[in-house]
Amino acid sequence: MKWYLNYKHSQELLIHLLAWVFLFCLPPMLIGRANERPGQEEMFRMMGPPLAMAMVFYLNYIWLVPQLLFNKRNKAYVLSNVAFCIGMLFFTHLWFELVNAYFHSTPPPPKNSMGFWGFLLFRLRDFILFGLIAALAATIRMSKKWHEAELGRQKAELKRIEAELKNLHNQINPHFLLNTLNNIYALIAFDTDKAQQAVQDLSRLLRHLLYDNNQDFIPLNRELEFLKNYVALMKIRLSSNVDLQFHIDIPSENPIRVAPLIFISLFENAFKHGISPVKPSFIHIKIYSSGPDTLSCSIENSYFPKQRNDISGSGIGLEQVQKRLDLIYPDKYEWTKGCDENATVYKSILTIHTTTK
Repeated sequence: MKWYLNYKHSQELLIHLLAWVFLFCLPPMLIGRANERPGQEEMFRMMGPPLAMAMVFYLNYIWLVPQLLFNKRNKAYVLSNVAFCIGMLFFTHLWFELVNAYFHSTPPPPKNSMGFWGFLLFRLRDFILFGLIAALAATIRMSKKWHEAELGRQKAELKRIEAELKNLHNQINPHFLLNTLNNIYALIAFDTDKAQQAVQDLSRLLRHLLYDNNQDFIPLNRELEFLKNYVALMKIRLSSNVDLQFHIDIPSENPIRVAPLIFISLFENAFKHGISPVKPSFIHIKIYSSGPDTLSCSIENSYFPKQRNDISGSGIGLEQVQKRLDLIYPDKYEWTKGCDENATVYKSILTIHTTTK
């Protein structure tokens, strides 16, 4: 970021330099077309107005606009500009007099031939020109301030998003562990061997949480391996009346990268609400890709809503998914979810336009 700011500052200085070089060189070039070549005296004389315009511009750009206009001292800003522009009229008049004295020449024609009103009109034209230069400086300076404020707002928004994502990451781990430990606790009651196996499976899942969850994006294959281990862990305690299907239709070699744990809450929700201890149940999961940068997760399960006294997980899983999707994939995902008309089947389809970087 520091390099970028230095680059922008150097670029701004170069633009200013080129603009003023062009402005100082323009009068000699125009006169050179009418005559053969302007003399030395004429060259010096033509340097006065551009020099006065440069002083008006940078007095506004560097001091008047930041000190007065930005602080809403509009009246002081206008009066200061009027006074300074009048001073620049005297400066250009004095410049012409000094050039005449140095080259021992007669005064320029406008002062002698145009009379008082003509001379006043001539100076009024210069005054208006200086006013336009001041307005240009104010416009450029205010535009620069707006741009800097916008960059600052974007940086603050980025920091806010990063902090919110970090907070969501910190919430996901305990939420996931809470649901998994509840499952292992229930498994201990009727099959200790399977419970021990579940603890081993959990250790593999924790390895994924420790090493991959801290990254913004990870290869899809690693996330799929994590989901496979999770399903295997959940499958241990399922009874025979549960139809569990998990299909992955993704090429083995793919460049897709995803946010870690972006699907886990959907899986947890399916296992939490899709299984009944007494009734036939089903959970059908499919992860597939319809393009090189499109990833979809379809989950359909029987629906057995929990009672109010069942607070395992606190119901924050799907809310976390929504927040993370909005932060990580803004305008790059489609998510449809809900029960059928009989409220017996719940279906969720999440499609993400992913990254390969």
